[in-house]
Amino acid sequence: MTSHPPQGAMNAKNPWRSVLMMVGAMGCFVVNDAISKYVSQGMPSAQLIFLRGCMATSLVLLVVRALGATKRLGGVVQPRVAMRAAVDACATVLYLFSLFHLPLGTATAINLAAPLFMTVFAVVFLRERAGIARWAAVLLGFAGVLCVVRPDSQGIDGWALMCLVGALFQAARDLLTRRIDPTIPSIVVTLATSVAVALLAGALSLWQGWRPFTAGDLASLGLASAFLATAYFLLVQSMRQGDMSLTAPFRYSALLFAMLLGYVVWGDVPDTWAWIGIALLVGAGLHVVRSERGRNNPTRVLDAQPE
Repeated sequence: MTSHPPQGAMNAKNPWRSVLMMVGAMGCFVVNDAISKYVSQGMPSAQLIFLRGCMATSLVLLVVRALGATKRLGGVVQPRVAMRAAVDACATVLYLFSLFHLPLGTATAINLAAPLFMTVFAVVFLRERAGIARWAAVLLGFAGVLCVVRPDSQGIDGWALMCLVGALFQAARDLLTRRIDPTIPSIVVTLATSVAVALLAGALSLWQGWRPFTAGDLASLGLASAFLATAYFLLVQSMRQGDMSLTAPFRYSALLFAMLLGYVVWGDVPDTWAWIGIALLVGAGLHVVRSERGRNNPTRVLDAQPE
């Protein structure tokens, strides 16, 4: 592999490149989610995630070979890469299990709680100080989650709660991404994630069981895998190259994609309470991002070492 230019130099030349990669990643993730959700109507969740994970891994391996990065495959077992992959696998499985039982827009909205968890992690693990305004934004964001899931007398829906836990793991994954050695190619980090997802889903499929599947199912999952592999790569590139204060707001483009696909494919239309919750979530998340932009070093939360 050739030497990598300094991150700051790349960002200075084209800071919006990372933004486009973030939007592209969100779009690819949502299309992948929609295809997977559609196929899940006739296939056990773990089996579906395992098959999709194997296909995604195969695609990523082809890209690794095409990029001439096969000599760097040892980076997959580098501790921080492996840790990130394990956390991402948990986030993916939790999210998809819940997605298959929730409207696409609802699951995507709950997933937007990840930036709120990142603020909490920054305070608890990175010893960062958060002002009253940031804590207020976090509380309003979680109030938005409650508006979206609307717990009844029996409590919060189990699938919605699972989705929220998945968002927590996603926040941990994002923090770990910036801790990875920058000399490790992003495609290797992507490979580690796809392998971890396949392994975890494969283990769960032994418990959940398998069902026969058709060639059409495999073709659909193959298409989903292509979108997934692309999303993984774009997200890792955006997180590693971009200024978090610039790219983070564009995560919310996922909600636009999800609402559109949810309506077109399943006819899902959020009710008034859901719209209120979505507005609170987006507003709270954007405030958290804005507060980070105003700090002396906007990426400090992601780059700091725990004490």
